[in-house]
Amino acid sequence: MHLKYEEIIGSRFHIYNSLFLNLPFQNISRTGTLLPLLQQECETNFVQGTSPKEIIANFFNDFAPHINRKEQFDMLFNFIQYVERQVALFDSVEDAAFEQINDLNGSGTASALLFRSKFENRTEELKKRLEEFSLRVVLTAHPTQFYPGYVLGILTDLEKSIRENDLRQINLLLRQLGKTAFINETKPSPYEEAISLCWFLENVFYSAASDIIQSMAEGLQMNLHEWKNNRLIVVGFWPGGDRDGNPFVTSDITLKVAARLKSTILKCYYKDIRLLRRRLTFHGVFKLIANIEQKIFSLVSAKENSYSNPNELLLELNEVRTNLVDKHNGLFLELLDSFILKVKLFGFHFASLDIRQDSRKHDAVWSSILETLSKQKLSIHSKEFEALSVKDKIDYLLNLKVDLSAHQFDDTLVNETIQSIEAIETIQQENGALGCHRYIISNCQSALHIIEIFALARLLIGKANGLEIDVVPLFETIDDLAHAPGIMEELYSIPAYRSHLHKRANRQTIMLGFSDGTKDGGYLRANWSIFRAKETLTTVSRKHHLKAIFFDGRGGPPARGGGNTHDFYSSLGDTIEHEEVQITIQGQTISSNFGKPASCRYNLEQLLSSGLDNTVSKRKKNQLSEEDKKLLDELADEGYRKYLDLKHDAKFVPYLERVTPLSFFGDANIGSRPVKRNSADGLKFEDLRAIPFVGSWAMMKQNIPGFYGVGYSLKKFIDEGHLEKLKTLYSNSLFFRTLLGNSMMSLTKTYFQPTAYLGSDPEFGDIWRKMHEEFKLSNEMVLKISGFDHLMENNPMIRDSVTLREKIVLPLVAIQQFALMSLRMPKEGDKEYEQLYRKLVIRCMFGIINAARNSA
Repeated sequence: MHLKYEEIIGSRFHIYNSLFLNLPFQNISRTGTLLPLLQQECETNFVQGTSPKEIIANFFNDFAPHINRKEQFDMLFNFIQYVERQVALFDSVEDAAFEQINDLNGSGTASALLFRSKFENRTEELKKRLEEFSLRVVLTAHPTQFYPGYVLGILTDLEKSIRENDLRQINLLLRQLGKTAFINETKPSPYEEAISLCWFLENVFYSAASDIIQSMAEGLQMNLHEWKNNRLIVVGFWPGGDRDGNPFVTSDITLKVAARLKSTILKCYYKDIRLLRRRLTFHGVFKLIANIEQKIFSLVSAKENSYSNPNELLLELNEVRTNLVDKHNGLFLELLDSFILKVKLFGFHFASLDIRQDSRKHDAVWSSILETLSKQKLSIHSKEFEALSVKDKIDYLLNLKVDLSAHQFDDTLVNETIQSIEAIETIQQENGALGCHRYIISNCQSALHIIEIFALARLLIGKANGLEIDVVPLFETIDDLAHAPGIMEELYSIPAYRSHLHKRANRQTIMLGFSDGTKDGGYLRANWSIFRAKETLTTVSRKHHLKAIFFDGRGGPPARGGGNTHDFYSSLGDTIEHEEVQITIQGQTISSNFGKPASCRYNLEQLLSSGLDNTVSKRKKNQLSEEDKKLLDELADEGYRKYLDLKHDAKFVPYLERVTPLSFFGDANIGSRPVKRNSADGLKFEDLRAIPFVGSWAMMKQNIPGFYGVGYSLKKFIDEGHLEKLKTLYSNSLFFRTLLGNSMMSLTKTYFQPTAYLGSDPEFGDIWRKMHEEFKLSNEMVLKISGFDHLMENNPMIRDSVTLREKIVLPLVAIQQFALMSLRMPKEGDKEYEQLYRKLVIRCMFGIINAARNSA
């Protein structure tokens, strides 16, 4: 272990961990004494190929021979609770040392960017770029956040106490953790998910975003009041708006969440204006500030609509500013300018709420609408519509003239879709145009899918001056990514839509899904297909004098587009449009990477820097040559072929359904959204959500989506004599280094020994051995290409964090596998304990996933 990490994190964790033994809870001493013994048994016996069931049985025989079956289950549940709290403590210790283990002025930070701009004599270029560039981080409600809100609150206080080395308070908070449930008794509603994320907006993003801009302005010697780009950092929001596969998100929920976002930002403003009033006590200023405070309070308490929009508030704040400068020498001006900046950044909306729905739902909506309208002779019948060519369908929808709001529809989906679009207009009236202005179409497979929503929105909320909505296609599968350029070419050639884009500043946002892409085509194929799609979409858009804005749907782990995300953006050449970086931040990643002011600021700066870095250096250094691209094309093809061989294996879906914890995700009460899109019985691979798919592999410690096909493709090219070519590509291409580096993270978190018993399983032995061989091969090949002796050799701190976390949860991995084995292959007497085995599987999920921080 790296000496610095052991000193800062490892030693402190072990010291505070010892406090658990003194907590005044029943059996705590026994649990804390026996747990390390179980951990040692797991470490020793997994290496020797002993099965989890044997390990657990031998443990009880050796260390607790006199307890009965029920008491054995009780002890296992006590172990789970103990480890859950060890993981929570480890998170807090690591978060408290964030500034010590991360270089806050190092590569990728704002200060490093400013230094380089001065060193390269490109400060003016950076200033100009800062006027145009935008980073949009979109918080999603995807079910990977395993800590309830009240636990996050305790962990925030615990981190603070660890920073202050306040042992008394640490001990009290550990006692509180000991008595606090770590799991939700029921599934959260979409509104409750939104409230949970509003905590991060209020307590973290509100200050972090403005602090970054203030430090940038200061470093560039700019007057903060003259800062022009209020879109440099934008926060997006999906809870309450994302109805794709989630029947619990309704238009009422959407409006309720938008109102909550507005009230949250107004409360932030009220806190700030009260602090300002305590400082701006001067003649001619105090009354103005007091009046503004009263008006904001009226908005917060919903007594009156004292400001109809943020511009009215800014007008009065600027009046205060003029008075402060002219009559009081600008005393405390920096405090006022900071507040003005926040109002410019967040308006009355705080975060921009996106609406998302599957294209297949829109097909059904139009079919039902046309069927109803045809009965009144207002349109052709849906069957006649289906018989038309795609072009004629588009023309028909765009030329349809009917007041949909005046008609009654019996179809619930139609009414809900209409109301969701009308909700956009309501939110824009209440929160401002930025409050909700994007409709994302999942599973987009044609230009018609985009026009379906464009036409529907025009009929419902269109104005004479156009439509204040950006219609965003989402391309996810490998086939969809390949067809995307042709779809956009067709779309751009439609005059009505082209006119709409002209009114939207000639920009088209296009979303690309990493999670489903990896599930569909494997790690190499998905990442490279998205790169290629971005290149072609950029070319097509530029041909039509349009600017493509790419919105990346990324999850936490490399298998879902996560890992060192900022390096991917830094690695893009100028063949890909790069005016904005837009990215989803999901579940665990919100709390682990953006959950505290220091980590949030650091990671926002990393993303900002990745988009701005090439302004202060020569972008061509990251350009892939045509020969490089040809090599990556071939590597991706081979990886895809290998992944399809696994995916089409007759035992692949049965393995997921019957061997992994996949079927238990729906019982974990971690999110409002169902595990699969289709509610029908039986598992169809295409209906499976990426999160439980990737999360199940993570809990098995197999992480298949993060590496499968990598080793095979690399070995094939090495065997053909291209080792030096691959090494040169790794050395010269940041994209390729990042691609393999993130796969190394997946490999580092992979440990096949707990499931080695499956290697001799009569039904699943062949597929387990197939996956295990590819793991070993991938491990060998990435080390050969990188020249490393160990995985993640260039990231020792992260590697050490992974190692310690995996060690902490190893007993949970054993217990979960023990339970899964007992459920699938029950022995005499196991049947009566089926519910307890099921509960063991579910309870282990929380600790395993929380420890990994980005495995789901």
